[in-house]
Amino acid sequence: MARAGVTAVSAPVIESELSQPELLKITPFLGSRDTAEGARLILFGCPFDGTCSFRPGTRFGPPEIRAVSDVLETFCPILRRDLEDAQFADVGDLALPPGDAAAALRLIYQMANHVHASGQITAGLGGEHLISLPLVKAAWEAYPDLVIVHFDAHFDLRNNYLGVEYSHATVMGKICEFIESSRVLQVGQRSGTREEFERAELSGNWRPATISASDIRQWVGNRQLYVTVDLDVLDPSVFPGTGTPEPGGIDFATLQQWIAGLAGCRWVGWDVVELSPHIDATQISSIVSAKIVRTMILASTVGGLQ
Repeated sequence: MARAGVTAVSAPVIESELSQPELLKITPFLGSRDTAEGARLILFGCPFDGTCSFRPGTRFGPPEIRAVSDVLETFCPILRRDLEDAQFADVGDLALPPGDAAAALRLIYQMANHVHASGQITAGLGGEHLISLPLVKAAWEAYPDLVIVHFDAHFDLRNNYLGVEYSHATVMGKICEFIESSRVLQVGQRSGTREEFERAELSGNWRPATISASDIRQWVGNRQLYVTVDLDVLDPSVFPGTGTPEPGGIDFATLQQWIAGLAGCRWVGWDVVELSPHIDATQISSIVSAKIVRTMILASTVGGLQ
């Protein structure tokens, strides 16, 4: 990966805090409820790109995804379900302090804790991939049987990048410090260091883009599920609006099928990350992102927490 100029991030101080941090109210995602009360899923933006290293701008992803969602229909043909029946609430964007990555990660963790305490599903809109660290940490503490499905062009398994421990290049490595790597399924990765490839191969849980949706579903089984989607898993011809584009990726239909195939699993949380909307002036990448978010909302609200 081409990565340079990373801003140092100190270790986030993660504390068990259940209160809801400040949220910025903005135009909600298509089909959202007006209130979080009674909702199955809580959608919130994490506009953070403090460690972006090639092409920044993912902090503008959450409002852009919402803005273009109006171009979609509420009905999803692949799942035969409608957002109007999904019982989800978009509560806005977290007010994350500029220039303080550790504080931003603490606030994301605090918000996820608040949602899990209410028995609801967390849905984070990125933002860069480092936002997954506090989201997964909170989910794992709430649901110890958790497994993770990670769709991405990159492994993100580095121990550090340019001497920095907390980065979007290290996020899965940091997650695997508290969750066994055997509980993390990595799908679609096609770029990484020699060490990352060897580590992924050793774990036995790296799958090529040829994997079927049914095989992913079988791996998850009846375990509680968190899904993280780095949109650069898509080929740049489909999704150019990202900071680290990587040729040789999957098409949109394949990602849709993978996600839809997980409908009915025991979802407890998910995130969609790495849209840099200003890079793609056509807004095609933004619309792709919104459509993936629609599928995620519907797939994760089939069935219920057990």
